[in-house]
Amino acid sequence: MTSNMEKPYVVGIDIGGTNTVFGIVDARGTILASDSIKTQIHATADKYVDAVCERLLPLIQSQGGIEKIKGIGVGAPNGNYYSGTIEFAPNLPWKGVISLAAMFEERLSIPTVLTNDANAAAIGEMTYGAARGMKDFIMITLGTGVGSGIVINGQLVYGHDGFAGELGHVVVRRENGRMCGCGRKGCLEAYCSATGVARTAREMLQANSDASLLRDIPAESIMSKDVYDAAVKGDKLAREIFNFTGEILGEALADFIAFSSPEAIILFGGLAKSGDYIMNPLKKALDENILNIFKGKAKILISELKDSDAAVLGASALAWEIKDLS
Repeated sequence: MTSNMEKPYVVGIDIGGTNTVFGIVDARGTILASDSIKTQIHATADKYVDAVCERLLPLIQSQGGIEKIKGIGVGAPNGNYYSGTIEFAPNLPWKGVISLAAMFEERLSIPTVLTNDANAAAIGEMTYGAARGMKDFIMITLGTGVGSGIVINGQLVYGHDGFAGELGHVVVRRENGRMCGCGRKGCLEAYCSATGVARTAREMLQANSDASLLRDIPAESIMSKDVYDAAVKGDKLAREIFNFTGEILGEALADFIAFSSPEAIILFGGLAKSGDYIMNPLKKALDENILNIFKGKAKILISELKDSDAAVLGASALAWEIKDLS
């Protein structure tokens, strides 16, 4: 049997709707080498896995080669921990069921495990970040979509099929709900993701004629970062967009707290970095909507891990759990 001392590293791969980031990680959670590729430009999953391996192999070689790697952990949208598959991910270009873990194992001969990207971020937060020592918390990732990882009694909740805890697809607006990438209407993701914020910006710009810095940008090109930049400069409309977004998120978090009574909700991703612009309306809506018995009990925290690091570290933490069969 090969000991961990001989296999001192793991690989973490985070598959985002826009970028895929991967790195070699040691037992202390230090990312020794990392790289990234664009996710969307690869027409098939096979070409995509080839592209990742092409960039990943030199990193592995730089740390002593494949025999130094204990395993690969992958965080992916709609990733199923039980089967190692990605299934019907709305924000990825490949449709249907993709046996991603098996594809990496086939090419690299390294044991590979896979989970939902938000679950990976939750494991990263629990292993290396703001949730160290916590047994009950909810991780909400505010990226291209809205993901969540729910930890109860120190265990990630997977459910009987591996897909439990899709809080981004809880319906938050029944009346004229926005179409979501998942095919339903009014999901949290359609409002509180980076893409949701951009949609809100376009809708508000169309609905009124107020002066705004956002009018200097072609409507279809507006990103959530532009809204943040405008808010920092005192733009009234940009702040209204954050108020609207924060209010919806705060109402949803009040419901989530009622479900598992977490010690903390940890927000992660670009939107979480918007500071008071998002946190003030969020906390106000949370306080107004939370059940009395939960008032003031759950902390709302911003992830301590760097955006690109948390999911890579989380995915890598999965790989330490792989049983060594060699």
